[in-house]
Amino acid sequence: MADAPALTELLKDAPTNWGRWGPDDELGSLNYLTKEEVLRGVRSVRQGEVFTLQRLIGDPKGDPVWPGRTPAVRTMLLDESTWDKPDAPSFPGGLHYADDKIEAFLQGSTQYDALGHVWYNGKIWNGYDARTTVGGMKKASVEPIAERGVVGRGVLLDMARFRGKENLDKGETFTHEDLLACAEHQGVRIERHDILVIRTNFLRLFFEQGPAFYEGFCEPGLVYSPELVRWFQEMEIPNLVTDTIANEVTTDPASGVALVLHNALMRNLGVAFTEICDLEKLAASCAADRQYDFLYVAAPLKVHEATGAPVNPVAIK
Repeated sequence: MADAPALTELLKDAPTNWGRWGPDDELGSLNYLTKEEVLRGVRSVRQGEVFTLQRLIGDPKGDPVWPGRTPAVRTMLLDESTWDKPDAPSFPGGLHYADDKIEAFLQGSTQYDALGHVWYNGKIWNGYDARTTVGGMKKASVEPIAERGVVGRGVLLDMARFRGKENLDKGETFTHEDLLACAEHQGVRIERHDILVIRTNFLRLFFEQGPAFYEGFCEPGLVYSPELVRWFQEMEIPNLVTDTIANEVTTDPASGVALVLHNALMRNLGVAFTEICDLEKLAASCAADRQYDFLYVAAPLKVHEATGAPVNPVAIK
């Protein structure tokens, strides 16, 4: 929008964590997840139930991706028909095998963003020059996150059920106060250093609507306010996990600015973003037994200088 304010103006007084963990930090708020936080997360394991949160790559029903990206393409290279050919590979003992490859956007499935994935005013996370992204992310790539791993207490905030809906609507917003109200309704408390896992079930519409899903694209999600950003900083939230493609309302209804929280939370505070999760089985279980906290474990693929990487997070109740 031509009349939307610049992020430099909108976020001019926003808090930052730049320098909090030193001038060379590339992990941001994941630094909050100490050994003690891992053990706190382990204490949420009471049933031994395991839920994987990655959406299927190559789903016959389609793969939801950000507009402009294309779904992954898997190509079969070797299969039993390969040995019908006279020039087929030959191995002692008569071994046959299958092989395939995948061509995909690194952020084209359930994935972690690198902290340097978005920016404004020429600076990425921790004040690194945005020119360090040229040709590959020399700073704040997904690689340090992948090397470290993410483990802590996760809390599911089922906003769709809380609002009595099968899914939230296009452009529907909620605030941190709504998250607190949802948690209270569920009988769980959001504690400092919790990994927030938010369910909207919005991607149900992708599978129902097909290409029409992208018309007037605007996902539901958290909406920017100075109070919300301060709450994230005060609560020292390390990781925001959602089932939408981009974790927040796509276009801020008040300012018209796109993806404000990617900048206010990730670029400025170092909050890790995890997107396109499948939370349906986890949410059904939580609704059934009323246990909404769990051990959250994730590690994106280790890809050098990458802007993001696929991940299959695991929630253990």
